[in-house]
Amino acid sequence: MISELLSQSLRTTALSAAMRGAGLAVRFLPIPQPTILVGPGSSGRLGQTIAGFGHGKILIVTDSIIAQLGLLDDLTDALTAGGAEYVIFDAITPDAPIPLIEEGIEFYWAHGCDAIVAFGGGSSMDASKAIAAAVSNPGKTLRELAGYFKGLNTPVKIYAVPTTAGTGSEVTVAAVISDPERHAKLVIVDTRLVPKMAALDPCLMTGLPPHITAATGIDALTHAIESFVGHWASPSTDDMALSAVGLIFENLRVAYSDGKNLEAREKMSLAATYAGFAFTRANVGYVHAIAHQFGGKYHTPHGLANAIMLPHVLKYSLPAITDRLALLAVRAKLGQEKEAEDVLAQKFLDAVDRLNLDLGIPTFLAALKEHDIPKLAEAACREAHTGYPVPRYMTQAVCEDIIRQVLPPVTAAKKPARRGKKPG
Repeated sequence: MISELLSQSLRTTALSAAMRGAGLAVRFLPIPQPTILVGPGSSGRLGQTIAGFGHGKILIVTDSIIAQLGLLDDLTDALTAGGAEYVIFDAITPDAPIPLIEEGIEFYWAHGCDAIVAFGGGSSMDASKAIAAAVSNPGKTLRELAGYFKGLNTPVKIYAVPTTAGTGSEVTVAAVISDPERHAKLVIVDTRLVPKMAALDPCLMTGLPPHITAATGIDALTHAIESFVGHWASPSTDDMALSAVGLIFENLRVAYSDGKNLEAREKMSLAATYAGFAFTRANVGYVHAIAHQFGGKYHTPHGLANAIMLPHVLKYSLPAITDRLALLAVRAKLGQEKEAEDVLAQKFLDAVDRLNLDLGIPTFLAALKEHDIPKLAEAACREAHTGYPVPRYMTQAVCEDIIRQVLPPVTAAKKPARRGKKPG
């Protein structure tokens, strides 16, 4: 028994070292920089450009709502005008699961495609990257491609048109997909998954419901903050993260309350992209580690899970990141450089709470169950400790306590009224 436990411990330690080493490698490896087209109509301009690249047939990966709303029209009209052939796979759902992505892979092969346009939110982006990796490495399943640099062959070309301002997937090296059998999220990481080009077209975002604008905006904020406070931050990632935080505090409330505001939408798109650049190099932390477990277990939208957990993780991390939070407070125009760091840091924490409140972010996770918390915390700590440069470590017990803070409030059952004695 002891030898088995020792063997298991050694394997876990070896895996942790290997995963951390692979994650650290991403920090220093060259990462392709996609060409970014920005502004109203940029999706059409991207279509014109792609049409000139001579692809045989392009697979557009999106969801049915985007297709029904006609948001693809500028892109597809430009492709047609340029003589490019395309087919549309519009079956993507939130948290795209492995079986659905496998359908996309079959669709790609059946239509003889040789490039992919990811058009939509994070799920469409992630599914597109997973399809691109899988079709280029047909000898491996999606589960076998999960991890760092598991594909031998270079993924097929990907182009990206995000329709939300949150994930930053248009510039990142990772794809997060759902494994319904294991109730878990799988992450495929490869620097060659970065799209070749991307269009940040604010016109595609004006119809987003406020609650999606809120959750995706806080998702981008989380990327920027976690990349800034983690131990892998660098001057270049700091510049991107600080710019993102400034743009988000200036524009997210406007985009939330006035969805047709193109200037706010465009600046939020830039913020998400800047945050994507930052966390691709500097990585994330416990907020993401916990949010991934919520997504795998309860199918909680990733941005919402991040938004719920962000204040709690920041408050726990405060003793180790006071100086960094102070810098964020100044960039968000919450205070002056001359103020004490602890005062500025608290202002930033308070501002995150206020932002969540103003955007209608709930303070609890409705699906969370007390009996699930130990396993959720265990998986979150394993993810964070094997790959993330967190600024202040948590034990599993601490992680459980933090998750417990977002349990839904208990409604006391109504007790039946006591019947009084009848007068004798």
